[in-house]
Amino acid sequence: MSRTAVGILRGGTSREYGLSLKTGAAMLSSLPEERYDTRDIFIDKSGLWHMRGMPSSPARALAQIDVVLNALHGGIGEDGTVQRVLDRAGIAYAGSRARASNLSLNKTRAREVFRQNRISIPRGASFSLDNSMTAQDMARAVFSEFGPPYIIKPVSEGAGTGIIFVATIIELSGAIADVLDAYGAALVEEYLMGEEATVGVAEDFRGEELYVFPPVHIEIPEGHKHIRYEHHEEGSLRYNVPSAFSHSEKRALADMARAAHRALGLSHFSRADIILTRRGPYLLEVNTHPGLYQGAAFPPMLESVGSSVREFLEHAVSLARQ
Repeated sequence: MSRTAVGILRGGTSREYGLSLKTGAAMLSSLPEERYDTRDIFIDKSGLWHMRGMPSSPARALAQIDVVLNALHGGIGEDGTVQRVLDRAGIAYAGSRARASNLSLNKTRAREVFRQNRISIPRGASFSLDNSMTAQDMARAVFSEFGPPYIIKPVSEGAGTGIIFVATIIELSGAIADVLDAYGAALVEEYLMGEEATVGVAEDFRGEELYVFPPVHIEIPEGHKHIRYEHHEEGSLRYNVPSAFSHSEKRALADMARAAHRALGLSHFSRADIILTRRGPYLLEVNTHPGLYQGAAFPPMLESVGSSVREFLEHAVSLARQ
């Protein structure tokens, strides 16, 4: 029986480069050799593609590939760039299409979709370098809508990258300016007290059109107000699944993850980050490429239902080939 040639894209230009290498390594080691011929396709931090350790054009790197698994977290891996390359090359790939990927990565645009679909989100305001307002004007505009504390985050970054917690209005303008200078756009959200949760979904899995995995309760290291990139890098987050959430809370979290996946028009799989407050769940963001490295949330989520990274990847290949 001939093996399926699977190209695994990893590395990339985003600040999540290190996490991408880890997810790619997990993919390479999890697919059984008797069924899959895996090809490690590396993209360096400048965006140059490599095959077998040598620089290559995307077309050459993708030659004789049947299916692509995308392990590129953030940046060109999730903003639609790589998806458009694969579409032009006619290569089947797992995950969302270019437009939906770009929409999900852009928190400002995604928030508008969630609002239109009546999915609860924190109050927020977005700014970019194109705004003629000063940082002080921006801070005053936010304060007129909702009070502190605040979370300021880059509009198109994931894994807690660049997030700043601000306790008072006095600090807000400086934090907005810092994020704008570093990333070009900033989203200011109200800081909600509650329990961090993440919920994965997969299409056509276990006989369900849109299967929702058990919600994971995320424990943040003591003394921290929010998830930071360093927590992912260090593996210091604790994932509790099965969680201690009540039946009604689990159902509400699952419904929100399912609704977000559909609202954004995503394909194959996704993972929703949610804060569960006393008033119910609020959606923070949706990831189109769940991390599969040791220390990420998705592997324990899979294990909680008797699945594995291997089964998930084989299912992803099957979805791509359909």
